[in-house]
This record gives sequence, C-alpha cells and structure tokens, in this order.
Amino acid sequence: MFFRPFYRFDSGCAAYVFGCGGIGVACVVDPHEADVAEYVEFAKSKGMAITHVFDTHVHADHRSGGQALAAMTGAKYCLHRSANVTFPFEPVDDGQVIKLGNTTITVLHTPGHTAESISLLVADLRRGPEPWFVCTGDTLFVGSVGRPDLPGHERENAAELRNSVRDKLLALPDDLEIYPAHFAGSACGAGMSGKPMSTLGFEKRWNPLLALSETEFVEQVGGTVPPKPEGMAAIMRANAGRA
Repeated sequence: MFFRPFYRFDSGCAAYVFGCGGIGVACVVDPHEADVAEYVEFAKSKGMAITHVFDTHVHADHRSGGQALAAMTGAKYCLHRSANVTFPFEPVDDGQVIKLGNTTITVLHTPGHTAESISLLVADLRRGPEPWFVCTGDTLFVGSVGRPDLPGHERENAAELRNSVRDKLLALPDDLEIYPAHFAGSACGAGMSGKPMSTLGFEKRWNPLLALSETEFVEQVGGTVPPKPEGMAAIMRANAGRA
C-alpha cells in the first residue's frame, strides 16, 4: 500500500492519499481545495489512478477539493448517503466495503460532529485481513473529539458523538492507527494535539474526553461552544453546492 498524508499547518487540516500499488488505484480522503493538483501529481508519480474521493463530512472550516478532484480524475466522489448537498455524488453506507486492489475500505457511519460523518477503516490485504488504520474525519482527534455544535442541537449531537466514538471506534483493536481530518490549529474541535496521528490504545489511555461518563461528556463537549470557523456559512454553502 502507498500512503501519504498531506498536512496544512496553517489551518490544521489533514488529507490522505493511499491505495494499491499493485494494480495502480488510489483514493483521496478529505481533499483541500488548494491542494488538488498535489494529490494528482503524487498519484501520478506512483503510477496510480485516483478512482475514489471521500469527504468524511461536509466541511465547515475550509473549501473541499472533492468535486474538483473527482471531475479532474474521473473518480467517484463519495459521501454518506445522508449528506445534504445539491450535487450528485456516490452514496456510501455503514458497513459498505470498497476494494482498491489489496486495499479495502470499510465505511463506518459515525454521526455526531455532523449527521453524515463517516470514518474509514482501512486494511492492506498483503499484510493481512485485520485493519491497519482508520481515517476518523472530525469524529475522533488526537487528544480530543469533534465539536458537535456546528449543525446546532449541540447537546443531542454530543450524545450521538459519544455513541459513535464508543460503539464504532473504541470497539476496534487498540493497535489501530488513527488519522483524523484535523490537528492543532483547526477550529473544528478544542484541545487537539499538534501531533496529527495516534493509536486507539493511546487515545483510550490519554484522551481526557474518552474517560467521561455520558452526562459529563455531553456537558463538557456539548456545553462548551468555541468560536465558529471564520467564514463558516459561506464555506458550508460552497461545500454543499449552494454557493
């Protein structure tokens, strides 16, 4: 498997390009509008065609490069089926498995940050059938979790977020690597580490939010509202095709 993260240290955004070198197919997860050409160039340098583009949710802090990248490469642009957007996309569902040669991606619906949020569980069959890492989007960060207030109803969303983290992510093996969509510098959560990746076992031990009861979690995560990302309304309209 080829795997490369793309980090934007000015805004704490992370995107990922990975896939099967054997048959030359790759995907891009959470592409940033400003870096579309870089993803294409990297894939080309490895002899891979980009066949799938995933946004783990409709982003509120930056303009997605998903539609542009899919149009440029002919890839499928994938969002959870519930995404409230105005343009055509490839709908994906909880438990769906997408195969890119020896790389397999299992979709996990992990609502809470937004209703359509997904995480992507990835295995490299050349290493073995067990998953290797999970792209957690804005559901689970290193040292924190996604903020639940951007769509409104923050306390209800915080409870749903806790369920997603507990039932879908923390149930996975401790040695699984996690690659979130953001790290310190992003407005999509509070208390994020500047280290952009971790393991589930490390987060279980050291992420302070994961030790809270449901009542405590909802109070702390849903009751504390940090400032909204700059230009959020316009960004969300653009990412939903309503600009």
